[in-house]
Amino acid sequence: MNIQTVLDHLRGRDDQVLFAEAEAVKHAVFGRQVYLRGIVEFSSHCCKRCLYCGLRAPNARAVRYRLPPGRVVQAALLAPELGLGTVVLQSGDDYSYDVRTLCDMVRAIKDRSTLAVTLSLGDRPLDELARLRDSGADRYLIKLETTDPGLYARLRPGERLEDRLARVEALRRLGYEVGSGIIVGLPGMTGDILARDVLRLAELDLDMLAAGPFVPHPQTPLGGEPCGGLETTLRVTALLRILSPRSNIPATSALNSLPGAGAGPDARARGLHAGCNVIMPSLTPGDVRRGYEIYPGKNVVEAGARQVVSQVRAAIHQEGFVPSAAPGFAPRSTNAAGTARSQAGRGHCGGQERGQVVAD
Repeated sequence: MNIQTVLDHLRGRDDQVLFAEAEAVKHAVFGRQVYLRGIVEFSSHCCKRCLYCGLRAPNARAVRYRLPPGRVVQAALLAPELGLGTVVLQSGDDYSYDVRTLCDMVRAIKDRSTLAVTLSLGDRPLDELARLRDSGADRYLIKLETTDPGLYARLRPGERLEDRLARVEALRRLGYEVGSGIIVGLPGMTGDILARDVLRLAELDLDMLAAGPFVPHPQTPLGGEPCGGLETTLRVTALLRILSPRSNIPATSALNSLPGAGAGPDARARGLHAGCNVIMPSLTPGDVRRGYEIYPGKNVVEAGARQVVSQVRAAIHQEGFVPSAAPGFAPRSTNAAGTARSQAGRGHCGGQERGQVVAD
């Protein structure tokens, strides 16, 4: 697929054909399964200054919290009770958690469950990433937001895209399943930049990909900018699915947070029909959950984790899909450790994990 074809699709040249193809590609690899991955957002502190994020260090009005390690493990271990095969431990770039503490958390979860553990901790030194991998971490998420060097540098002051891309490759060499993604509609993102982002992200050949719409946070320098478009985000998702058939692609929480008609739960449901095969319900304890406000509308649901997961599972069924309790390793994974883990204890049939489907 060349850049002109991507541009044509991003402009809505033939949405019906695009979405149908994306759903067919997803079905050929994953069937009707949707992987459920519980996310524990354990710290809202961040040392970075990204212009688009409500957790940015200069935001004096952000609600800051840090969960103690024991509480992080406790929240994570709700996942198997609720029929989830993966837990995601996520925070801002918060170095108050040293590598020993993080490794202890990972080991405690792995020792007491069969969960796959995904980390989303921002930039960490390579030796720390290696120790976390040795402690049992399976995956690492590290977003790019854009692959345009100039736009990246403007939106992430003091940082370079080439350093972030090097971190992606280092994670892959360490044996992690690696995920990344972009924000659709960032201020300064032209159609050409977005088209190149789609192609570059697919070229990285990652295990997980994500595209979420830009949702401006009023306590950031970009607070007055317009939201990213829902339809454009869904087109990006569909293109990523077609270009990366075996990658896991989540229906992001940002889809729920877009204002206006067609947003909210219906938008995330549309994501499932545009190629997404993962949903990540929050297991963050309710007394701190609202503090993890990357953008407005995130984590506003007052329900407890059990009710949140039940609602997500019901929504998946309503769309004609089946929630899966499998850990959901990418069938396209080429690293030896990831492939061994993904095949352990399950049959391999068309890239799908069988026998771990949760039916209500």
